[in-house]
Order: sequence, then C-alpha cells, then structure tokens
Amino acid sequence: MRNRYCVMALAISLCAVSAFGGDWTQFRGPGGMGVSGETGLPVKWSSTENIVWKAELPGPGASCPVTARNRVYLTSYTGYGIEGNVGEQKDLRRHLLCVDRGTGKVLWKKEFEPRLPEHQYQGEGAYHGYAASTPAIDGDKLYVFFGKSGVFCFDLDGHELWQKSVGDGINGWGSGTSPIVFGKLLIVNASIECGSLVALDKLTGGEVWRAGDIRSAWDTPVLVPAGNRTELIVSVEARLFSFDPESGKRLWDADGIHRYVCPSVVGHDGVVYAIGGGHTSLAVRMGGTGDVTSSNVVWRQPKGSNVGSPIYFEGHLYWASEGGGTVCCQNAATGETVFQERLEPRPGNIWSSPVLADGKMYFVSQTEGTYVIAAKPRFELLAYNKFEDDPSRTNASPAVSNGQILLRTDRNLYCIGKK
Repeated sequence: MRNRYCVMALAISLCAVSAFGGDWTQFRGPGGMGVSGETGLPVKWSSTENIVWKAELPGPGASCPVTARNRVYLTSYTGYGIEGNVGEQKDLRRHLLCVDRGTGKVLWKKEFEPRLPEHQYQGEGAYHGYAASTPAIDGDKLYVFFGKSGVFCFDLDGHELWQKSVGDGINGWGSGTSPIVFGKLLIVNASIECGSLVALDKLTGGEVWRAGDIRSAWDTPVLVPAGNRTELIVSVEARLFSFDPESGKRLWDADGIHRYVCPSVVGHDGVVYAIGGGHTSLAVRMGGTGDVTSSNVVWRQPKGSNVGSPIYFEGHLYWASEGGGTVCCQNAATGETVFQERLEPRPGNIWSSPVLADGKMYFVSQTEGTYVIAAKPRFELLAYNKFEDDPSRTNASPAVSNGQILLRTDRNLYCIGKK
C-alpha cells in the first residue's frame, strides 16, 4: 500500500512538472512550486490593456484564485477587518465564490459565519485578514480552510459535503496556510489552530493522522519526490521537517529558520530549498533519517526573505525581499548570490509569492503593481504593470491558466491576457 501511494504521488508530481498547463488547482499551482509550462502569457497590462475581464469581489482576501473546468474559485471576507472601517467581529463573514472562467460572471457564492472570537484586526493582526488560505481542487471536489472555523469540502457546484475542525487556536497574525491533496488524504498545516499537521480523509473529513511540533509555521507544506518515496516537507520555527505523507511519521529533520516561518519550500532533484526571515536560506538533501543537519545540509547562507516563497528554475533560486524592494538570485548548488537588484519604481512591500511561466517571473507588490522579470541569472526587468484605477492591496500570488494570468486585489479579480 505504501509503495503504491508513493508511486502514485511521484507520478502526479512528475506530471505536474512536465505538463503544468491547464488548471491551477492549489496554492502555487500543480506541485506547489510556483512554476507553469504555459506560453503566450502577457508581459504588459494596465487597467485597460490586456484585460479580458474584471470581476468585483465582495471584500478583501490574501487567498489566490484556483481554476478547474472553466471556472475560477476564490475566497473573500466582509463585515470586519476592512481597512478604514474595522467594524465588529460579530459582523465578520467569509465568502467562497465561483466565477465563470470565460466571462468573469459570478456563478454562485457561499457565505460563512465564523467561530468567534477571531484574532483582532489591529497592528500586525491586520496582515492576513480572514481569507488568506487558498482553496485546493481535486477532481470534482473543492477544499477550503478557514482556520479555527474549520475545513470545508464542496463539490464544484457549491454543495457542501463535509466540514471538520482541526483546532480552535488563534494568533495575532491570523491563519494563512493552504490545504494540499495526497492520494486519499487532505493535508492541512494547522500550526496556529493546534500546533500540528493534520491529514483528513478527503471523502469524509475523518482524521487519519496528526503530527505535532509544528511551531510558528504559516507556510503551506509541499510534496517532493525523493528517490522511491515522496516526502512531505514543512518549514517550522528552528527546524525543517520531512514526513511520510501517508502515515505522518517523521522521516528527518534539520536545523532551519530561526524564527517564525512564512515561505513554503521548493524542491528539485532530491534537494529541498528553504528561505526565511532573519536572513537565512538553506539547501538540504532529502532521503535521510533522523537529524540530518551534519550529514545532508548542502549549504546555508545568511540571506533570505520573510514572507514570499522562492522559485527554483534551471539551477537557480529566485525570491524577493519582503520590504526592501530587491530581487535575489542564488546559485542553487552553492547558495552564492548571483545578483541582488532593487526594483524600480520602488515596490514597497512584497508579501505574495512569485510565479514563473513562459520564461518570465511575476512579482506582485502590495500596492505598487506587478514587476515582470526575465527568468535567467542576469537581472532584466521586462515590464512594470499597474492598475491605475485600483489602489487596493494585493497579498495574493497570481494563478496561471490557459495562457492567461488570474490576479486578485482586495477589490477585484482580473483575467489578464490577449483578448
């Protein structure tokens, strides 16, 4: 049974790496690496140029759009925690929207009352808001995570099939991880809610396993092939963990990011790469057992980013600093910096994760638009794009689907591409 699941997961991962195109079904797309094989994507756009359609959203959110079967799904929230009008928690509502892929028309919408109290929307508590988890699609099922309010499963027409609590903890920074699917399991990083990874039966919501010691981790776990097995990798405060995704058994751990963690890892050819705040990046060879700090750490460098996840592409790592406005390229074999260039015009904060497609990387800033950079180890800014009539915040990563880019702000969902 174990080998069958490993082979299946490996085949799925390899399929994602080789095909990419089509639907974008989870945070950072197929495989969770932020890389797409789509071509013909737009380089330039504005409020009027290369906009196929625009759909007004009911409220803000940091979650990313996902796509399946000519539909787009995403979440928002209203009633509380709105910039400029905080309101009262009793009025907080979350929303799940289904949008027609071709026209931007809202086909259906679900509204959810939260389990209260939630974290306060003030100071650093305003970072994530209340709709920060990206949904996941698997076949004809849609999975949504709303922190202490639970995990929900729907069919693609919006009929609720089950819901499950994974803990009732809250944090002043909110909840922001996204669910992923492995075989028959739905896996959630419930670090905030219960300090654990939790695996649920994706058909019933029943708990299958739980792995603890998941401390101060806002990153989405990633499934990475490693020889004849698939490893579930999550970066937590001070450690990098690998688990058997079928059983939840810890396989290995290594010295990691020595503070809270937001960026997800990426993996390639048996090596996993992690970055984090406190100026840290590292590479660890997978396939080990126990504490592999002394045996499997390939390199460790005093350079990293606190929020956005990295991209691996053709022997290099790419990521943006969260507040310094710079893009960094590292040699993946050594960790040495190849370039570090400041974006112009100055981007302010970049808290979303970049995506790569068609030889281009898309870095989205909170309030200053999107920077398109050539995917090569020499810095080249290809375009700078901004919605002139939409100054609202963007903390969500783009989705790439069918030669187009789906990008949400707190106000609108945009389909960007050639008309």
